[in-house]
Amino acid sequence: MSFRRNLVHARSYIVTILALVVAFGAVIWMETRNGWAQPGAVAADLPATVDTKAIRTGTRPLNEQEQAWARIAWSYFQRNVDAQTGLASSVADYPSATMWDTGSYLMAVLAARRLGLIEQPEFDARISRALASLQKMPLFEGRLPNKAYNTSTLAMTDYANQPSERGIGWSVIDLGRLLAPFNVLVWQHPQHTPAVRAVIARWDTAAMMSRGELMGARVNPDGNTELVQEGRLGYEQYAARAFSLMGLDVTAAGSYTRNLAWAEVEDVRIAHDRRSEREYGAHNYVLSEPYVLDGLEFGWDHYSRELGWRLLQAQQRRFERTGQLTAVTEDHLDQKPYFAYNSVFANDRAWYTLSDTGEDLGALRTLSVKASFGWWALYDTDYTRRLVAAVAPLHDPQQGWYAGLYEQTKQPNKVLTANTNAVVLESLAYIAGGRFVNYR
Repeated sequence: MSFRRNLVHARSYIVTILALVVAFGAVIWMETRNGWAQPGAVAADLPATVDTKAIRTGTRPLNEQEQAWARIAWSYFQRNVDAQTGLASSVADYPSATMWDTGSYLMAVLAARRLGLIEQPEFDARISRALASLQKMPLFEGRLPNKAYNTSTLAMTDYANQPSERGIGWSVIDLGRLLAPFNVLVWQHPQHTPAVRAVIARWDTAAMMSRGELMGARVNPDGNTELVQEGRLGYEQYAARAFSLMGLDVTAAGSYTRNLAWAEVEDVRIAHDRRSEREYGAHNYVLSEPYVLDGLEFGWDHYSRELGWRLLQAQQRRFERTGQLTAVTEDHLDQKPYFAYNSVFANDRAWYTLSDTGEDLGALRTLSVKASFGWWALYDTDYTRRLVAAVAPLHDPQQGWYAGLYEQTKQPNKVLTANTNAVVLESLAYIAGGRFVNYR
């Protein structure tokens, strides 16, 4: 009787374990189908140029300087998380966040725990509070999280943090970013699995997918909701990796070759998305972030490693040609228009820095702190060490890391953000413990 009674009490845990086993099988099938699990199978159509000796292998404890860097990054989240909702502000003292920002915060908490910056009780409390807010915040049309929220009230907002009762749509790429820490929690911190499942249970996941493509939503000028394919090369595959871990069909979005085109930048053949802004109405940013995050969180496959390496080489070649240290990605700015996409290639132009509306922001191009830390964590080379040495002074010890250094003025871009400080923490945690999702 004791055995039977215990079996009954344990049934929910058995069901959870069986569900994870089934999900794991689906992941392996999806990874194999997309070529993610078989690097050798795709080498023929994408010849490798990566210097394998440059790849950082193994893990090691952080030295004293690196530990201090981690504490600086964590100080941002000590100061910019709402005590009631448990959500982090995207920018210091600005109570607004997207799902991308929230995903970054949860990754920061995971990194902080790995690095011993917080103990288990604080880790559990932070994660539980954030997940509880995600369970109760209103959804756009009752279907999926809105593109932006007030982190103090949980109200849906527009990007200017003005209340929007209806909401402004959803970003499926941002939701992919949020799923990255969800997957880490389920695999490595199963005590939070029920809360993660409760968050996702509210979502209309079918609305995010169409024939293997990622679908976002926006409100068009007529006031109607419009579903649109979202994501370009790099970001699209990063988000698809997270969705594949849910067992969702992302075969189209997960393919690196389906919309692949090539451009020469600094005598390096780099990949970009063939869907042009003129034809499809979406900017095509080729920059560091999605490749860095894919390596830090999931571990590269043959495609992401090779394409990311080529991007790094183009940035190094620009330095060799101009003397300007180069590590470019999307970043907030401490001046108008407050956000820029610093790209290796965008809209058929090399080294194009632009706003989301296409405004040329070349005068505001920056050496990015998060890109510098990310590349250094993944590749231990003379160039990546130069990058980190150059950005090391760009911080406030009590408030966090700045976004970067303006190339033209050589002045710091002093905006403090969740994304920059999260990627710094992820990078240092990668050096100490390797990638976050170890499913292979």
